[in-house]
Amino acid sequence: MHAWIRRFGRRRRLIAAVLTGVALLCVLTALRPGAGSTVQVLVAARDLAPGVLGAGDAHAVRLPRAVVPDGALAADPVGKVLAAPMRRGEPFTDVRLLGDSLLARLPAGQVATPVRIADPDAARLVRPGSTIGVLASWDESPAALPVADAVTVLSTPSGNSEHGALLVLGTTPEQAAQLAAAQAGGRLSIILKHHSG
Repeated sequence: MHAWIRRFGRRRRLIAAVLTGVALLCVLTALRPGAGSTVQVLVAARDLAPGVLGAGDAHAVRLPRAVVPDGALAADPVGKVLAAPMRRGEPFTDVRLLGDSLLARLPAGQVATPVRIADPDAARLVRPGSTIGVLASWDESPAALPVADAVTVLSTPSGNSEHGALLVLGTTPEQAAQLAAAQAGGRLSIILKHHSG
């Protein structure tokens, strides 16, 4: 009996080392990425500015499940409104897009129209619910001409750029077309209107 205890005592360090190794191997096996540990997510195909997303703005990649952010999108966001700039390769999430709740507040016959206002300080004067008029000016003309009158601000997404500040307006389709044409070659500014409602 005493001889067995002595032999066990001499091998105690070896047994402890073996058990430690087995435990470490179990931990590494549990942490090792497996075949099903990646998920498909949609990321920005290029650097994106705020506005309506088009075909080709997003593409699918596979990422480790552990690094996928909450709210990552599974459906193509084409036609949705991006609220803030995104870098190429950044995953799309629900908080990056203006939600359906915003569109649900639109009166019948209106659309949500993103516009970029040249003066970010002026854009900071308005908030969702404000009523504004939109003017456009061009380099060849010193006068600013009205483009849309008495439109409602739906959202004021953050993320100003060197091109101005983004506002999302509730407009008629005709006003949306006029704003898009004015934006293509001119600079937009706003005037504050009294909300009669």
